[in-house]
Amino acid sequence: MPTAIDALTPDPADFRVHVVAESIRLFSDQGYESTTVEQIAAAAGISRRTFFRQFGAKEDVIFADHEALLAQVAVHLDASEGDPWIVVCSAAELVFAHFRDTHELAVRRFQVVQEVPALRDRELVTTYRYQRLFEDFLRTRLPGESPVRVVAYAAAVTGAHNYLLRSMVRGDHDATMERLRVELARVRAGFAPAGTVVEHTWDEVRDVVSVVTYPHGTSPDEIARQVGEQLRAQQRHHGQ
Repeated sequence: MPTAIDALTPDPADFRVHVVAESIRLFSDQGYESTTVEQIAAAAGISRRTFFRQFGAKEDVIFADHEALLAQVAVHLDASEGDPWIVVCSAAELVFAHFRDTHELAVRRFQVVQEVPALRDRELVTTYRYQRLFEDFLRTRLPGESPVRVVAYAAAVTGAHNYLLRSMVRGDHDATMERLRVELARVRAGFAPAGTVVEHTWDEVRDVVSVVTYPHGTSPDEIARQVGEQLRAQQRHHGQ
């Protein structure tokens, strides 16, 4: 017989987060091995049949909200225009925002995953799926770009994001969205073509620092001219 949640047919993303939260709560309170599918289904207010239809198995449910998040990231990438390198960074920010907004859930998941080797392996696979989305997007938008640069950039963005995400989950109050934006700007600066101005917004000083890269031997006049053009373009973009 269907339960209340089965009958309500809630939003799929909210439904997954709800079931994931209940499963992680049980894993945290009782231990992963001691928690059964029947207990998860009962706590989430769904039938055992619905659980298996939606999640497959107990080891799948703990990362199930990632499926909805991966879909959101894919939509964001496909719908975004502008500099593809920046779009990848904004997608990483979207992921960070999700876990910032579900902080308690992220903390509990981290604690459970650290205790179960199989879940740690599963987490690595899940993390790599975000990186692959970034790589595929860059290959599509920048077909002439070096494959090495594409893979390296996607890995650098993912690595910076994951480091700060883990820091946030561990309670580091400096692991904020603003900090992530600064670090991603640094990553972009390392991959930026010659003549590109990359802005860093520093939370501590509320100032802007520009990093500019040019080939050796470029004249000061030419650098000044191109920097001026870049800054004017940015001012037009921000409506200043």
